[in-house]
Amino acid sequence: MTRTHQHSVWMMLAPAVSLIGAFIVVPMVLTVWLSLQDWSTQTGFQTAEFVGLDNFREIFGATSVGRDFKGALVNTALYTLMSVALILPVSVGLGLLVYQRNVAGGNALRTILFSTYMVPMIAVALVWSKLYSPSEGPINQMLGWLGIGPQPWLSSPSTALVSIVVLNVWQQVGYFTVLVVAGLTQIPTSLYEAATIDGADGRQQFTAITLPLLKRTLLFSAVIAIINAVQVFEPVALITQGGPVGSTNVLTYHIRRVGIERAQGGLGSAMAVTLMLSLIVVIFALFAIARKGDDE
Repeated sequence: MTRTHQHSVWMMLAPAVSLIGAFIVVPMVLTVWLSLQDWSTQTGFQTAEFVGLDNFREIFGATSVGRDFKGALVNTALYTLMSVALILPVSVGLGLLVYQRNVAGGNALRTILFSTYMVPMIAVALVWSKLYSPSEGPINQMLGWLGIGPQPWLSSPSTALVSIVVLNVWQQVGYFTVLVVAGLTQIPTSLYEAATIDGADGRQQFTAITLPLLKRTLLFSAVIAIINAVQVFEPVALITQGGPVGSTNVLTYHIRRVGIERAQGGLGSAMAVTLMLSLIVVIFALFAIARKGDDE
């Protein structure tokens, strides 16, 4: 590669690299630096005082700060697990449905499913808060037709987090269905034709052909679903405000309360760094498991 060509390449990459550096790398480095400081968000950066790992010791300690953080961490993990466990199988089922060429209205169904992802989460949260209403909410009214009493969807610690998960799945499943459909289009039809000739039924074709060849698509979907889940904020902020009894107090909302409302910027940054490191570990573990499966 000539020097002139190298110069041209860097000139073309410079705008994108500059944007990534300004809006991703610099904030990440600043957050890591602030996590080692005692700093109030109501003051400038020059007032920050280096305290080392004290912020991390406090958020994992036995004080109220530690208990609240660990509770939010557990809530985030449960929310993420439930979201991914629902999104992946539902998107595969819907993807298989809309991909079938002999199903009438497949394209229309695909458009309807994807349109849910295009609706802003704020609007989705407000609509679902009405659907979950104990008295006039349509969900409890339909349960009443079946002889089931009204359920305290958002007002009970045992159901509030699950209710937020269902809201999230409804909003995002269309996007992941499109990903599954894209993965299905990459599977050669000749494989299914050969399996049919060999006498394999639909279930056997699904387990022996479809699922193995969708592995990379599902891995990518799982990574995106996990990233989206740990970033949940709008439904909690608009509907439950972390309640009842802290059952929906997820990390993003808790970081906002600690870092902005309580002005404890150092503690909030330490929580954000912990969340980022946890996410990195989980994603690397997923890729390691997938790579191990490929080697076997």
